[in-house]
Amino acid sequence: MSALDGAVIAVAGAAGPAGRATLLRLAEAGATVVASDADASRLAEAVDAARYAHGGATVTGDTVDLLDLGAARAWADRTEKEYGRIDGLVHLVGGWRGSSSFADTDLGDWDVLEDLLIRTVQHTSLAFQGGLQRGGNGRYLLISAAGASKPTAGNAAYAAAKAAAEAWTLALGDAFRKEGGEEGPRAAAAILIVKALVHDAMRAERPNAKFAGFTDVKELAEAIAGVWERPASDVNGKRLWLTEKP
Repeated sequence: MSALDGAVIAVAGAAGPAGRATLLRLAEAGATVVASDADASRLAEAVDAARYAHGGATVTGDTVDLLDLGAARAWADRTEKEYGRIDGLVHLVGGWRGSSSFADTDLGDWDVLEDLLIRTVQHTSLAFQGGLQRGGNGRYLLISAAGASKPTAGNAAYAAAKAAAEAWTLALGDAFRKEGGEEGPRAAAAILIVKALVHDAMRAERPNAKFAGFTDVKELAEAIAGVWERPASDVNGKRLWLTEKP
């Protein structure tokens, strides 16, 4: 039996290609999936697709303002109350802003990315920490980019925001470690790192592109599901590389 069979997993930023692939994979594994996104119509399409592909799977959608800590806490509390437990939060909220050179960096990009890539991590982690700890095998998963470890001149804002999100997630992992004491953590916070993501529509638009080093969203979804198959102590506070380290 899959470690995800009967688990209750929340997915933030679920309406994009990576989110769709993740909803499908988690539903396939027998999880109850509670999805959120700022785009209600795209979220509804993603939820319907996962339900259709896996008849009988419980997949729900909710538009949650993750820039509001109170709303994030209410989402976590509502989910745990309705299903009796919470076993995971997969953070797929993304966004990218860049420039042609370091000197051309627009600090307005930082303002946008701080909200998308950092604030949503802060709010979801604070909201879900208690429930993940109570669940007994909880996972908080951040999807990050290799660029956070090797920033380039035109990616200063993006790389710095991703690095900050990683640091915050590792701090959550340390909290799980301390809470577990001598027995080890009962929950884990981990970071899955890709160079970039690719999906079928991208390949169709650019049939001659090689997308070297990119991770397919289906491979990412498989890696996400696999984190629950490993002991919390094996993955807590770890960066799990799905691409070569820079």
